[in-house]
Amino acid sequence: MKKRKGWALVAAVGLVASLAVVAAATAKSTKHAANAQVAVLLPDTQSSVRWETADRPFLSAAFKKAGLTYSIVNAQGSATTQQTQAEQAITNGAKVILLVNLDSGSGATIEKNAKAHGVKVIDYDRLTLKGQASYYVSFNNPQVGVLEGQGLVKCLKASGKYSQHPVIAELNGSPTDNNATLFAQGYNSVLNPLYANGTFKKGPNQSVPNWDNQKGLTIFEQMLQSTGNKIDGVDAANDGLGGAVISALQARHLPKIPVTGQDATAAGIQHILSGDQCMTVYKAVKKEADAASDLAISLAKGQKKTVDATVHDPTGNRDVPSVLLAPKAIYKDNVKDVITDGYVTAADLCTGAYAAVCTTLGIS
Repeated sequence: MKKRKGWALVAAVGLVASLAVVAAATAKSTKHAANAQVAVLLPDTQSSVRWETADRPFLSAAFKKAGLTYSIVNAQGSATTQQTQAEQAITNGAKVILLVNLDSGSGATIEKNAKAHGVKVIDYDRLTLKGQASYYVSFNNPQVGVLEGQGLVKCLKASGKYSQHPVIAELNGSPTDNNATLFAQGYNSVLNPLYANGTFKKGPNQSVPNWDNQKGLTIFEQMLQSTGNKIDGVDAANDGLGGAVISALQARHLPKIPVTGQDATAAGIQHILSGDQCMTVYKAVKKEADAASDLAISLAKGQKKTVDATVHDPTGNRDVPSVLLAPKAIYKDNVKDVITDGYVTAADLCTGAYAAVCTTLGIS
């Protein structure tokens, strides 16, 4: 019990620190907001901390280097706020909007209004269905899901549960986020054949509205209740939801089980170091931000670049010129790759109870 309380305290301190970083970043008013040439519309801070801790500084640095005026705002989960922010950006003379939509419906409205005012839009990270964006910049999102599914299989084999017909729960992302649909397509392409042949038993499967971690916690607690705690592995769509699963397991004093994640957040990697999470999917946000800012800078200057891929929007029946980057699976034995890439630092990870694990793995 004492040991568990100690870990809980470390987790709580880490959470407070993460929230403080996000709050500070969100509170900062971006310079050059008036008459900005490029406006970045971020979605929230609850789906992932990455929007404020990674995307904002990377995009800001790119636009500063290019000498463009810019604004970066966060809608904090409100589609109405995001539409107002988009209208303000157009009023302020934006030539380009970099949009991370909260849902395709509100995103498509923003893009229709932007087009009517001669403003170009880039869908950033999330494709806007029935949208009118000039480009889409993201990762190969079905492959993100495939890596999660493969990771869960790998970790179940390592735990010895693979051959015992484990019950698998799926905690999916927001039903209004097209990326969540793509992630699920990816991991279900791995898991469905194993359900079909009886290797795995399909357990509870539910989406989490707005990627809300607190709702994810409640949903997973209900999953445990409905199964009598008999869940042997969880495909959690991102690190935040993975953390919710881990919290629920710890609250019930249940043993660790394989749990997946995505985004390679500091908290997610710490959970990997402690053995509470089996893997995460690393998406090199700097590469994504650099690709998007490069296109935005070109559009702001009246230029149009050719890209190598297209993504089909089935609801809008259009092919969107796209830049798709490759994701990478991260396990305990290759955590260093994320540090080497500069996405997180050893100082971010190797705090408190995690310091000893870092020393063992040679992370410093």
